[in-house]
Amino acid sequence: MSDIAINAAPLPRPSRPGPARVLGFALLGLLAVAAVFGPSLIGQDPAKQSLLSTLEGPSARHLLGTDHLGRDMAARLLSGAQLSLALALLSVVTAGVPGTLLGVAAAWLGGWPDRLLGALADAVLALPGLLLVLMLAAISPGSWWALYAGISLTLWVEYFRYTRQRARIVLAEPAVQASRLLGLGPWFILRRHLAPEIGPGLLTIAAFGAATAVTAVAALGFVSVGIRPPTAEWGVMMTQLLPYWREAPFLILQPVACLVITVLALHLSVGGLRRP
Repeated sequence: MSDIAINAAPLPRPSRPGPARVLGFALLGLLAVAAVFGPSLIGQDPAKQSLLSTLEGPSARHLLGTDHLGRDMAARLLSGAQLSLALALLSVVTAGVPGTLLGVAAAWLGGWPDRLLGALADAVLALPGLLLVLMLAAISPGSWWALYAGISLTLWVEYFRYTRQRARIVLAEPAVQASRLLGLGPWFILRRHLAPEIGPGLLTIAAFGAATAVTAVAALGFVSVGIRPPTAEWGVMMTQLLPYWREAPFLILQPVACLVITVLALHLSVGGLRRP
């Protein structure tokens, strides 16, 4: 019997993240540390005032200077990171979980449940997200839960529409039909077929959704609709420091830089992936 040589093709190696994504992950790691530990990293109280040391530049005592009330800027920026990132994470989770589950349910069941959920998503899209947040903020001025609820009610639709569209395609594939004929249950189909297909897209949507949430919180705080003083929040800090931009322009640039770095880190972390 002659020997038969079998040349097996090498398995594809997992692609390594590019430099942009590595930078994004590094920035996200630094932001996560800042959000977890907050002002305790530098041992300063973000609410402590000292009218004798207002609008000071960086020093050994105040690493990033002080604001118009003598409060430590570094401590207030770290406190703002805690608030903004916590709201963004909470909004993404509470919007992504129900949006994904409803999208899978609509594609799986079809018929009138699909039409009903689709009509609900279209109704939410017909109402501008900013208007919804403003309505909730008017009910409870200066409350963080109004911002959180408004952002979550706006973000879930994107998860739903993507998941429903993608799940429809996957559930119609021959591999899924074969799994059903073999008597494999819904949990196997979800784990083996649906999760690998919709997972990367959901992570991309989550990164863009978190960036949208951080920007929305800062924008609403800047126009005095969201979080109110004396809470340390980046948008509120911009509004308070704006009258002093001639005397101390480096102060107002600090919350702006924090916002830009956060949004940039979230976008870079999904660099190379196209938004679904």
